Amino acid sequence: MSNFVLSCCSVVDLTPEYMKERNISYACFHYTMDGVDHFDDMGLSMSHADFYKAVGGGADVHTSQVNVEEYTRYFEGFLKDGMDVLHLTLSSGLSGSYNSARIAAEMLQEQYPDRKLYVVDSLAASSGGGLLVDTLADMRDDGADIDTLRDWAEAHKLEMHHWFTASDLTQFIKGGRVTKAAGWFGTVLKICPVLNVDNLGRLIPRFKIRGVQNSLKELVNQMIEHAQNGTDYNGKCFICNSACEDNARFVADEIEKRFPHLNGKVQIYSIGTTIGCHTGPGTTAVFFWGDKRVN
Repeated sequence: MSNFVLSCCSVVDLTPEYMKERNISYACFHYTMDGVDHFDDMGLSMSHADFYKAVGGGADVHTSQVNVEEYTRYFEGFLKDGMDVLHLTLSSGLSGSYNSARIAAEMLQEQYPDRKLYVVDSLAASSGGGLLVDTLADMRDDGADIDTLRDWAEAHKLEMHHWFTASDLTQFIKGGRVTKAAGWFGTVLKICPVLNVDNLGRLIPRFKIRGVQNSLKELVNQMIEHAQNGTDYNGKCFICNSACEDNARFVADEIEKRFPHLNGKVQIYSIGTTIGCHTGPGTTAVFFWGDKRVN
């Protein structure tokens, strides 16, 4: 047993069962739906199916990050038990969560000077953060200590690739990531944006692809271009989706055909409620280890 806690935010978009099995703790983000507060708890209190049905029906949703006070309570529970903590936050390019966690850690370090409390800005989102913490869990289980994991995460986090496409632009328009005019033309012309997460952890539009099927194929093309060792890639691949599992399955099948040396089958998860408030239904995302993100 390790003498430290491996922790992350609930927005890694895995499952509660996975987190329990891998012994990874998580701090829950929040969202409101039609004025009612909810925890983003990986589908425990509201299923992803019910969430996307409500959002698709026009429910008004907003997100809020874990604040300093919540992080302080969360971290202190482990420190009081004599445990060190390594926590990965949602990208600072998408949220202020990293700053809140860092402030909480600095305050607690004064109270618990003999404990290690490391906060890493993952520069990742959704199951990209999930694949990063999955890798750290493998290293921990092989005997790596907390300092080794912290240093490795800082050195390699920009090698985690995130590629997204969306067939429904409604939430992107509401959130201001796509203008109303561009959204209207995109819908009429069946244009699907393909986006990725850049080296500053921001979500950046890269291509405009006509047709859902073509945009899904572009995700595979980007993995061919950027994956470590190309089609000889032997790492893991995660896919997540927001109420469009057929699209996710199509991409997974294509990746498994093109990458015969994958470490296991492609794992498919649901985009959770925090990220889902901004994407709505219809988003498919691919995550893999690749070349270093430089822009």
